[in-house]
Amino acid sequence: MQAITTDQKVYTISELTREIRRTIENNFSGIWIEGEVSNFLRHTSGHMYLSLKDSGSQIQAVIFRNVNQSLRFEMKDGLHILAYGKVTVYDKRGQYQIVIERVEPKGVGALELALRQLTEKLRAEGLFLPAHKKPLPFLPNRIGVITSPTGAVIRDILHVSKRRFPSIPVLLYPVKVQGDGAAGEIAKAIEDMNRLHLCDVLIVGRGGGSLEDLWAFNEEIVARAIYNSGIPIISAVGHEIDVTISDLVSDRRAATPSQAAELAVPSAEELSARARQTRGRMTLAVKNLIAGYKEQTLHLKESYALTQPGRIVEQARQRLDDALKQIAALPGRMLVQAKNDFENLARQMTNYFKHLVEARKSDFAQRAAQLEALSPLAVLTRGYSITSNEKGKLIRSANEVRVGEEIITKVAKGEIRSKVTKIT
Repeated sequence: MQAITTDQKVYTISELTREIRRTIENNFSGIWIEGEVSNFLRHTSGHMYLSLKDSGSQIQAVIFRNVNQSLRFEMKDGLHILAYGKVTVYDKRGQYQIVIERVEPKGVGALELALRQLTEKLRAEGLFLPAHKKPLPFLPNRIGVITSPTGAVIRDILHVSKRRFPSIPVLLYPVKVQGDGAAGEIAKAIEDMNRLHLCDVLIVGRGGGSLEDLWAFNEEIVARAIYNSGIPIISAVGHEIDVTISDLVSDRRAATPSQAAELAVPSAEELSARARQTRGRMTLAVKNLIAGYKEQTLHLKESYALTQPGRIVEQARQRLDDALKQIAALPGRMLVQAKNDFENLARQMTNYFKHLVEARKSDFAQRAAQLEALSPLAVLTRGYSITSNEKGKLIRSANEVRVGEEIITKVAKGEIRSKVTKIT
């Protein structure tokens, strides 16, 4: 063992750790690293702690709250990521780790991954199910539009609605449709339209663009506002090839804003044509009905019952006379036997019902005795009592009353009202 000389420096643990940290930070600052997330933990402080591993090793990592608040996707175990940051040493444990300043999913963009994750989450909750979709009104009194006041969307909707049904008013709720705060504005607009009952159908949308441009309509806050809306919503986001979460949650999806207006606004010309066709069919149906009644009336007028009513009465009298003759021809013994049979049947029925009544009375008495035994009033007759407050709530513990409170004690005969002076 080598002896310590006077010129050799002896390090404390803290000094050695600082030297190691300085060396590591100088050589491994601003690096990219890739690996699989494991042991992921989101602390109550907002910081994220995790391990990054590959097939041969692993390193501890931390993403501080000011960084992870801007993450578009959900961090979780098993996710393969690219991380940018610096390697440092955590003095307290003497453990090296990487402080992540930027992170992206490996092989797929952050926005695309976030979109996939939220889509699966909302699908599992049932927000896309057809059973939750509301029908559009046939003839709305007012149409609401939530979009930018300067974009082409509102111009297209106004043009189509004016052409199809000019007398239906269109109410614009102007919002940002992209950038920071856009999703919150859109969600609030939907909630305000519902709270104030400003329209019968809502069109929510914007023009086409990149995934980043359309991102406000992929936010969870907008999806839930659409799902909770009592007003039917038509989503008109982007062009035909663009599908957002808002499209999936909405009651109807339109490929373009113009198509959304056609879904919301009926055509006045088409309605007039349908009304004319319906009126023609109703007129023809009434004429056919009158002709049928006229034919039936003529048929009744010529019927045997109306032309020869006396003959029908005569035939009925004749059939009655024949029946009386047949009864009178019955032998006397048969009449006596029929009378005896009837009297025997009457006696049997009387005895049966007497027995049935007695059985029911006995059963009722037995049930009444059982109820009497279970009745709380029976308990009161043995000296017990029931205490309740003025509202009728039973008191089972002294903790349920307060000094000065009035209570009611029910005994076998009557009630006693008392005021609480002391609780033990």
